[in-house]
Amino acid sequence: MRLLHTADWHLGRLLKGRERTPEIAQALEELKGLIRSERIEGVLVSGDLFDRPQISGEVEQIAYDFFLDLWARGIPAWVIAGNHDGREHLAALAPLFALAGITMRAELALKEEVDLVRAPWGSVAHLPFLSERRLIRAEHAAESQETWRGRYADGMRRILAYLAQRSGPGLGLLLAHFMVEGSRLGGGEYQFYCSNSYAVPAEALPLAFHYVALGHIHRQQQVSEAPVAWYPGSLIQLDFGEGEEAPRGALIVELEPGHPPRVHPIAARWGKPLRTWRLGAEELEGRLEELRRFPGWSRLIVEGALSPERRERMLKELPGLLDLQILAHPSSPSPVLSLRELGWEELYQTFLRQQGREASPELLAAFREAYEAQEL
Repeated sequence: MRLLHTADWHLGRLLKGRERTPEIAQALEELKGLIRSERIEGVLVSGDLFDRPQISGEVEQIAYDFFLDLWARGIPAWVIAGNHDGREHLAALAPLFALAGITMRAELALKEEVDLVRAPWGSVAHLPFLSERRLIRAEHAAESQETWRGRYADGMRRILAYLAQRSGPGLGLLLAHFMVEGSRLGGGEYQFYCSNSYAVPAEALPLAFHYVALGHIHRQQQVSEAPVAWYPGSLIQLDFGEGEEAPRGALIVELEPGHPPRVHPIAARWGKPLRTWRLGAEELEGRLEELRRFPGWSRLIVEGALSPERRERMLKELPGLLDLQILAHPSSPSPVLSLRELGWEELYQTFLRQQGREASPELLAAFREAYEAQEL
């Protein structure tokens, strides 16, 4: 049996106000081509179809068109919700998805007819994103991080063992949306849900499953050999914080009873590339044409003095330039910047630099998560 494993579409994604959905939609068209050319017999989607719970009908339609194409070809699919998805909304749509041969599970419900779907060749267990709030009781929140981490890992271990116990004969598949301990982050994930406090040890993955189809981490990677467990990675590079050369794309999984899974990574470079440029103020004039020719989205960090007027002019003249940050020399006095000159994220980075701290991608991602949550 040949399966396509994909995850972390993040339809509806905005980057510095720019809509990334057309790039994601094109990547989904490429997936359709792979499904045809590779004779795919089933599709696994391990969460985060959408970037946020509230999205437009036009964005939703792109996902539905993908699944309708599967239905037209008679290809089944199994789908779970991730931490970005509107779980209540997907749960309400699940009965309609079922009419098209799509098994959708948005909430964990430990009932055999819900979380475990049987097929002539075996079974598929579904473990949608499970918030730590549902797993860790409120009175434990004040305990040490190590205790907290242990409770979360133990709770997930019990749930995984429960699903494995009822997987039955034949090929056993597991769809899950969480972080496996030791995974290498892509850089654009919500840090709150990717800390070691909420990671699941690889040894907690039950051997009863022949293949574990994971979602949540944007870097394509294998995280377990027994059982075989993979993240396919995001379809496109979603954020400047993600490694520019990090593998991402999709996976083709070949399953045969009595044999280990054969996984073929599709390390695609779908979507526009994202690049961070770090230049001195004196280099700008000589590199502007290179910036202008770059075919993707750019972030520019300028070391040295740059007037607000010149900054605004560059943002207008370079349509692919989405972010321009000014990093003053250590000997220069700290400028007084306002929200009119810089956005909230740039102001936060400036504040950190004035405090002598590094604005790491992880810290910025956590700030972005808190800011976006407040906006919602």
